[in-house]
Amino acid sequence: MKLSIIIPVYNEKSTIKEIIHRIKNVPIDKEIIIADDCSTDGTREILRKLQSEEYDKGEIKIIYHEKNMGKGWAIRTALKYVSGEIVIIQDADLEYEPEDYPRLIEPIVSGEASVVYGPRSLGKKISYLSFYLGGQFLSFLTNILYGSHITDEATCYKVFRADVIKGINLKCERFEFCPEVTAKLLKKGYKIYEVPIHYYPRSIKEGKKINWKDGLEAIWTLIKYRFID
Repeated sequence: MKLSIIIPVYNEKSTIKEIIHRIKNVPIDKEIIIADDCSTDGTREILRKLQSEEYDKGEIKIIYHEKNMGKGWAIRTALKYVSGEIVIIQDADLEYEPEDYPRLIEPIVSGEASVVYGPRSLGKKISYLSFYLGGQFLSFLTNILYGSHITDEATCYKVFRADVIKGINLKCERFEFCPEVTAKLLKKGYKIYEVPIHYYPRSIKEGKKINWKDGLEAIWTLIKYRFID
């Protein structure tokens, strides 16, 4: 089964080449779909150069937004280009290890699961306290609202059977992708299987973009989709 790796990108010039290199070194059948959300720091130029060199052999597809629209929009754009049977979301920074892919997709390949999340419990350190506590609260709220038992709702590593994620009517624009897709999956009756992953958090100074306003949006999104479609 082929894995489609979706990478939403915005201003990640210092890490984009390295994350692509790490992904390409994972020995599985895969394609990489990058949606550049109108980067302005040189990321777009790096991607265009890669596209014109040895990377452009069908393994990498790159789509360019003409204006900044948000992470959720970038994921929705990339989903239109998926050809694999399994889809995973990959951030363009180096917080997550692509080497975890085989473990994450195994429950789907074996038919044990349709959706797999990668809780960040194997990381060498947790994120900053505010991010950590915020993530714990979102998981708690998800479990209360939807009767689930997940431990890390906000993890980037979310893996889906392609037909499952394509069957979700996503409306997200920014970071509310995570709570929206989680809410809608659980409302459809999908069980979220968890496989612990490695995690190496970065700071806001190092480029982390999510903030407390996004946390409030995530809370509202979880509550909203509990009662509407």
